[in-house]
Amino acid sequence: MTRDELKDKILTILTEDFEFEHPGLNDNLRDDHGFDSIDAIELLGKIEVILDFSLTRDEKEKAMEIRTINNILDYIEGIVNSRNK
Repeated sequence: MTRDELKDKILTILTEDFEFEHPGLNDNLRDDHGFDSIDAIELLGKIEVILDFSLTRDEKEKAMEIRTINNILDYIEGIVNSRNK
């Protein structure tokens, strides 16, 4: 899956499931959209479905530092690259 395809899937999840209106790739999800830790856990579950694998506890803990959609995309690319080595 390309970064653009992944971006489209994440944007769809954020607009449809979390009711974000016009999220920007560098918006601070917490400050600009009220995204909280429960939302982050739910999003991680949806990311696992997209990627078709489970995230480790360590990967999930690192995800809690994510603040923007670009951070999400970088995070996912890092995980996929580390697993494909």
